[in-house]
Amino acid sequence: MEDMRDWQAKWIWRQELPHARDHELVYFRRSFMVNGEGCKLTVHVSADSRYRLYLNGEPVSVGPCKGDAYTHYYETVDLSGKLLPGRNVLAAKALHYGGTSPWRMAEHGPVSVWRSEAGGFLLEGAVTAAGGELIERLDTDSSWRCLKDEGYGYVPVPMIQWAGGLESVDGEKQPQGWETSAYDDSHWPAAVPFYDVRNDWGELSAWPLEPRPIPPLYERTNGFQGITYLEGAAEAALSSMLGPASESATPQGLELPPNSRMVVELDAGQLTTGYIRLEMTGGQGAVLRLLCSECYEPENSTRGKRIKGIRNQTEGGKLMGEYDTYRVAGTGSGAEDRKPEAYEPFWFRTFRFIRLEIETGLQELSLTSIRYRETGYPLEVESEFDCSDPQFRAMWTMGIRTLQLCMHETYEDCPYYEQLQYTKDTRLMMRYQYGISADDRMARRALHDFHSSQLPSGMLQCRTPSMYTHIIPAFSFDWIYMLQEHLAYFGDLQLVRRYRPTVIALLDWFERKRTAEGLVGGMPPRYWTHFDWVNEWPGGAPPLPKDQPMTLHSLMYAAALNAAADLMQHSGWGELAAEYRDKATDVNEAVIRACWSEERQLFEDAPNSGSFSQHPQVWAVLSGLIEGDEARRLLRRALRVESLPVISLPMTYQLLRALDMTGLYDEIGTAYWERWRKFIGLELTTFPEEDIVGPRSDCHGWSALPLSEFSARILGVSPGAPGFERIVVRPVLGKLTWAKGKVATVKGPVSVEWRLEDGEFAIRVEGPNVPIELALPDGTTRAFLGKGQYSCGISKTSDHLHS
Repeated sequence: MEDMRDWQAKWIWRQELPHARDHELVYFRRSFMVNGEGCKLTVHVSADSRYRLYLNGEPVSVGPCKGDAYTHYYETVDLSGKLLPGRNVLAAKALHYGGTSPWRMAEHGPVSVWRSEAGGFLLEGAVTAAGGELIERLDTDSSWRCLKDEGYGYVPVPMIQWAGGLESVDGEKQPQGWETSAYDDSHWPAAVPFYDVRNDWGELSAWPLEPRPIPPLYERTNGFQGITYLEGAAEAALSSMLGPASESATPQGLELPPNSRMVVELDAGQLTTGYIRLEMTGGQGAVLRLLCSECYEPENSTRGKRIKGIRNQTEGGKLMGEYDTYRVAGTGSGAEDRKPEAYEPFWFRTFRFIRLEIETGLQELSLTSIRYRETGYPLEVESEFDCSDPQFRAMWTMGIRTLQLCMHETYEDCPYYEQLQYTKDTRLMMRYQYGISADDRMARRALHDFHSSQLPSGMLQCRTPSMYTHIIPAFSFDWIYMLQEHLAYFGDLQLVRRYRPTVIALLDWFERKRTAEGLVGGMPPRYWTHFDWVNEWPGGAPPLPKDQPMTLHSLMYAAALNAAADLMQHSGWGELAAEYRDKATDVNEAVIRACWSEERQLFEDAPNSGSFSQHPQVWAVLSGLIEGDEARRLLRRALRVESLPVISLPMTYQLLRALDMTGLYDEIGTAYWERWRKFIGLELTTFPEEDIVGPRSDCHGWSALPLSEFSARILGVSPGAPGFERIVVRPVLGKLTWAKGKVATVKGPVSVEWRLEDGEFAIRVEGPNVPIELALPDGTTRAFLGKGQYSCGISKTSDHLHS
């Protein structure tokens, strides 16, 4: 990925090194002339830590895409179609999050944004004539002007370490209209070039630049859908600002008299991520406070103990969260030749509901607009799904919304809190995405991110990008599954070969941890021994000594060895594949010897511990330790013993794979959708983090399970060979009487429609011109190219097990 661009621009800031360790927002401007038609301008731009770029007042780019210490991304933007005859102005605001090491929680800003000790802004580009002749270079140097925002303040509360930073902004100290071409910047000082992009001796800079690996995030203007609470203002005036955004709409504005107070709570209609924008005129000295919240909660809900019920139940409910604060400058005007004053938090916010409090001072304030620009990864949903159960259709829609809100510049565990790309969450989200889209650009970047996080020991970090190193050993296996599933869905052997050394080093770390008994031993105390969120497991692991072997570590290692063997076999390293399979067998045999309870007919959570849970039983199947009838008996036993700790929402994916392997999916697996049905009745628009352990995040990517299962199991479409060179269609009926839809694949869409009526099953399949293997419910198979239509008689009975 080494970038070949020979940069001419220099990093600039408002001062020489060293820079302030506090958070700083700095504005930059550069004027230039355009004479003649057909002039062109393409710029390459980056910053430490974040920027937003404008051309003549119009926002044109935001970034840089999140990177790490070894990869600092830049964006390339073609501005040719936006140039105006005469004077043009490039303007940017760059926010540097202060402090890096040692890390101080609640002070140093979002964990997911890597940065150095110094803030910086970088832009390279040149205006050229239609024929290619150079008109003017615009590279960042001392010809740019800059100004520190003295009104910007960062709020040191725990929330800022996750969600992009809360603000306290004094508009009276800000340069209003600074991004427009009409603004007079003659009093601004010259920017200071303080760092070269490169030197000629191979000494890399603090910002190893690489081009952005994913497309720009979309931004789409939306309006709020309703008022849920109002105090101190007329509803009619506010209502005129609600609803879909329209350029032709002219809100009447809300007039707030001097020394008054207004509180309003607004509903966006569904959970979303976006930049909230408030526009106003007059009102100097007024104070606006903005709170973003996922839902209403009962009055007895607290930060330490969250209680969530029906999410839009306002009666007896309250919104919880932290506040952004803005002090109004009073410079906005409703005149045609002037713009209203605007406040927009620098980072996007996550919300379904917002609470806006306004206290005016000595002047009247007119609130003229409350809108937001929804933002996210431009994921194109190519798959379709419908069936006889309307709640399944609702779950499909909720799953898509969940995944969309957890995809920005990386996959994110949740958009409201951490906004971090964790290995376990990312593996699941990648797999869910494959159920609805053939776009793998984000998946490829995630694979590279975790590869880049590998420590010298071989261990992978459990989240990246991240400002500090965080290790959950069990999560590292998920990276191997990411690579295996990417091969299955996209068939890219070159990518597998690229990352084989990373797989080898990771597995070697666990091999070195094996005990004389053959098990994976205890984990270093500085690492987090975590497997799943379970009520009976404080911290996510059985309450047993962490320096002793845990059965799950051994079973997960054996399963990962088998997955790695599959990767090595496909990529031409057959001997290593055989070695990995032999090691997996050795580890499994050690688990049988040390962890099997003859009395309970279950695997213990650790040798001689007397502690049991569903988890090792499932992983005993996934690792290949238990197979056939014995595996079916084990799973039935584990899922019927009520005293066993229950698998969570995210690990249900692994449970369903175990049921797949044993032929129990239709009998048992379909009953697990009862856990997801409950979310519909709670008026959620996305799937939450958990359902048993306790509510926190209302949107968690690892819970979007319907996307993979409805496409690959109900419609039945999955790869029969890497990259869908062969397609398998094996529908699971469950309690449905019909289903239809379209599943995106790298070869093209596969359409499936099936119906069960009076004991007769009929199915129609149409796909790309590759071999298709159809497995019918009566146990017979059909093989064809492209499309086929078949039927069979079945007598369908099932003994559903509800968890």
